[in-house]
Amino acid sequence: MNMNAIAGYTFGTEQVTHSPLTINDLELLKQTVLFTNEDERYLRLAGEVLEDQIDAVLDVWYGFVAANSHLAYYFSNAGQLNSDYLSAVRQRFAQWILDTCNRPYDRDWLNYQQEIGLRHTYAKKNQTDRVEAAPHIGMRYMITFIYPIAATIKPFLSNKGHSAEDVENMYQAWFKSITLQVTLWCASYAKDAYF
Repeated sequence: MNMNAIAGYTFGTEQVTHSPLTINDLELLKQTVLFTNEDERYLRLAGEVLEDQIDAVLDVWYGFVAANSHLAYYFSNAGQLNSDYLSAVRQRFAQWILDTCNRPYDRDWLNYQQEIGLRHTYAKKNQTDRVEAAPHIGMRYMITFIYPIAATIKPFLSNKGHSAEDVENMYQAWFKSITLQVTLWCASYAKDAYF
């Protein structure tokens, strides 16, 4: 996938909001979720395993959203799903899987987590794709989405013949990363001192 061709994908550019968190804050969050160098190694392996399965992964996730009207609502206008919006988000979602696995968790990555968080709130929801849809996704759905995004990945990690131990280690690394990222996204929902 050509990252330059993904509408609204602004990783590492000046368009991305600067995270108020420091790299030290990020390191403390990584420690809290037990994210280690070993997890980074297993995420890279997961990236290799998932790279040619991304469309199938997204089919599962999009099926889950479509099957739950309270989630589909956030991609709708006047009760109608916006297929153009879903398609644009899908391209960025695919790249997000690759970024989760392959990017270093550095300042650019931290800033993009802030941007992703904002794009789910009143601050920036709908702006990237210039659409009319629900203007904000409640933080409760951000947090509870951790489990489906984590649990549904494991079968895909098992598809390439890796040992059960390697699959479990990839899964644990993925789960930790998703927990870490959603935590960072939630910074956009909180008053500074509350986060």
